[in-house]
Amino acid sequence: MASAFATGLDIPPVERQIARDMARRALPVAPVLILIGGTFWGWDGALAAAYGVGLIVTNFLLAAGLLAWGARRGAAALAGAALGGFLLRLILLGVAVFAVHPFWHFPVIPLCITLLVTHLGLLFWEMRYVSATLANPGLKPNSEFHFPTRASRRARTTPAAPTTDPGTDR
Repeated sequence: MASAFATGLDIPPVERQIARDMARRALPVAPVLILIGGTFWGWDGALAAAYGVGLIVTNFLLAAGLLAWGARRGAAALAGAALGGFLLRLILLGVAVFAVHPFWHFPVIPLCITLLVTHLGLLFWEMRYVSATLANPGLKPNSEFHFPTRASRRARTTPAAPTTDPGTDR
């Protein structure tokens, strides 16, 4: 007798899909944040900004992994992974910052600015691309982030060939 409920194989991995998309969107933003950190705080500021971007991307990927794990096990595990995972990730972020501080006295201000701007910026940027319907969970169709290539730029600038209707001979 077949089950009426969906199995884990029927559900797309939307958590990982969204987290990977956010990580891809962080790639073009990271050099800008690193450049700003380096401009105002020197090499240490640039390294602190790079460390901050890495922490946030890792945080998003870890959140996706925890939520995917919880979703496979049921509603209670999903709620526990969401709430407990938030606390765990917050503790891990604090440990990651305080663990390197005795060995590398980085400027705290660029790290904090990078953590805040990257975290909130990526969340708000990703809100535009997330589908909030059950018909299409995860990212909206055709909204995955791709770096522009020469071929895609040429395709946008090259005009399409005119089409003629075979029924008209004029």
